[in-house]
Amino acid sequence: MKTIAVIGGGITGVTTAYALARKGFSVTLFDRQRYAAMETSFANGGQLSASNAEVWTHPSTLVKGIKWMLKRDAPLLVNPRPSWHKLSWFAEFIASIPRYRQNTVDTARLAIRARDHLFAWAEQEGIDFDLKKRGILHIYRDRKGFDHAGRVSELLAQGGLGRRAVTPEEIRAIEPTLAGRYFGGYYTESDSTGDIHKFTQGLAQACERLGVTMALGQDVVSLAADGKTATVTTEAQGIAHDRHFDSLVVCAGVASRRFAGQLGDRVNVYPVKGYSITVNLLDAASQQAAPTVSLLDDETKLVTSRLGADRFRVAGTAEFNGFNKDIRADRIKPLVDWVNACFPGVSTRQVVPWAGLRPMMPDMMPRVGRGRRANVFYNTGHGHLGWTLSAVTADMVSTIIDQSLTAPRAAGMIAPDGFAA
Repeated sequence: MKTIAVIGGGITGVTTAYALARKGFSVTLFDRQRYAAMETSFANGGQLSASNAEVWTHPSTLVKGIKWMLKRDAPLLVNPRPSWHKLSWFAEFIASIPRYRQNTVDTARLAIRARDHLFAWAEQEGIDFDLKKRGILHIYRDRKGFDHAGRVSELLAQGGLGRRAVTPEEIRAIEPTLAGRYFGGYYTESDSTGDIHKFTQGLAQACERLGVTMALGQDVVSLAADGKTATVTTEAQGIAHDRHFDSLVVCAGVASRRFAGQLGDRVNVYPVKGYSITVNLLDAASQQAAPTVSLLDDETKLVTSRLGADRFRVAGTAEFNGFNKDIRADRIKPLVDWVNACFPGVSTRQVVPWAGLRPMMPDMMPRVGRGRRANVFYNTGHGHLGWTLSAVTADMVSTIIDQSLTAPRAAGMIAPDGFAA
């Protein structure tokens, strides 16, 4: 039986380990945390959102980034201090703008495929993760945003996603608890929400039932591979320990760039910080005043999810500030203020803040496939859509690995649906 090491215990690592175990591989999953899903997969926005498949490589993103650079509570914030990593990432981001339309279509197509895998796995393994299939409502406060959404809808439709424009009156009918005035919206009934942490924890338990070795609480310091043997080096109390495998898969989030460099590959992931708040709905009035339909507010770039009866998640913002994970009060306050303005009946006296680092590629497309060496593979760089895309990219990389045992190896890394990376 072929042995495979999976590096990373977040949503992409756990789904990858699960998909590989289902194909009969002997899998060991490594993560430095004691439990799965304790970093970027801990408290994200919760949306399983094909409707949010639009990639960010649009010229307007650059304009907004420059305009917001000195505004501390802006949805997009870039620390002006230069670094080679940041400069190279933005140079590649700009170079990817011509592929904005095709990448948006491809991402929508992937997100739709991901649903079937994720829902089937959850049902088969009996995972309760506060799944709510009530759709996602995008709201727009002016014509400019609404018109842009119309153009995005045409691209999403090319990827197979249907969503419909709604009037202000229809917005109120879809989500009666929402306060404020809006120009219009777009509603995607096929989208859904759920708790990424609960799902990943549940699937990690399913991995163990399938025989996956969960090497948690082990800090991976280096990786090596020669095409035949892959070596994972962990360190504990200053003592290094090597373990050998037939192959390895890097699903290490923002650490993927460093590990790829050790393996002779270039995966230019940048850590883009996002914030969330979990509003604990402590009384019946707050529970009734909180929305049940997931929202995306285009102006503030905030998303929401109702997680069970007594939790309301609000998340968003993008901060380019290296590996800094500090939770800043001036970045949390706009999220709380938004809840107070849009859902005034919800008490915000008990709010839990959180920050995580999204592993984002310059072209906004995940890297899924082979590395330079025959026994190295990647499933990483999903950015803000890791939760949405994880199940399908796990299935893709496990299929590639399975086929590599019987088919000649094609050179280079591949991106989703076979597009060259």
